[in-house]
Amino acid sequence: MRFGCHISIRHGYLEAAKTALRIGAGAFQYFPKNPRSLSVKSFARADAEGCAAFCREHGIASIAHAPYPTNLAVDDPGLRQATLASVLNDLEIAEACGSVGLVVHFGKYKGSDPLQGYKNIIQLINDITASWQGNALLLIENQAGEGSAMGTTFEELVKIRSLVSRPHKVAFCFDTCHAFASGLWKGDDWPEAAARGAALGYFDHLKAIHLNDSRYESGSGKDRHANIGSGFIGTRGMETFLRSPFFARGIPVVLETPVPRGGSHEGEIRFAMQLGGYTAGKV
Repeated sequence: MRFGCHISIRHGYLEAAKTALRIGAGAFQYFPKNPRSLSVKSFARADAEGCAAFCREHGIASIAHAPYPTNLAVDDPGLRQATLASVLNDLEIAEACGSVGLVVHFGKYKGSDPLQGYKNIIQLINDITASWQGNALLLIENQAGEGSAMGTTFEELVKIRSLVSRPHKVAFCFDTCHAFASGLWKGDDWPEAAARGAALGYFDHLKAIHLNDSRYESGSGKDRHANIGSGFIGTRGMETFLRSPFFARGIPVVLETPVPRGGSHEGEIRFAMQLGGYTAGKV
């Protein structure tokens, strides 16, 4: 596995990749544009392509993360069109940066009929993948159950992928805090939880991991990240998770945990690598 963290693109995509190398990361995640907006960004393609070349040279994997307002279950026609345009823009940037794909949350539906929410997700994914011709994948992330119970189980994730028109363009990103908060994983039962996912074929399409401890207990439904080993999942739970036999070689494992004031994720990346049985330079 390739361990890293979320990195700002304040100084550009290439500089984000260089930051990853400086702190000993073999992977990183970034927001392709303003994380609080669905606006379409006109980006510096040369900078993005420089990022891709640098990552190839140094063996670094990257993933992009869609802005927070992105909701695949959206109902409103105008907002739905804005979301479609935004995701396609994000995928274009991810492709130019040489990224594995774009992480998008499963989606939350506020209407009275949950089935309609699932239909909305399928239709929007179909519209996105019909227009997208690149190699960057749409990476659907499991949810914590905060505000909506949708997208919290392996069954939902696998089923949605099986129902879309172009499943080869869709894969998964697994968030440990979300899985713990939703009750999918209780911290001490990863082999059992993983066996359920494996039986469904979930891990065949897992392309990225968000590695986060949880500030709240399993089943809380609260998406609050803690540093590795300092939350309710704990060091032992994380070690068992990271040594799972189901993870593909080279998969990016990205921290979305609090950064020490004035510091970086360098020490936490090394700690996560140690828990997974890796050493520096062996990612």
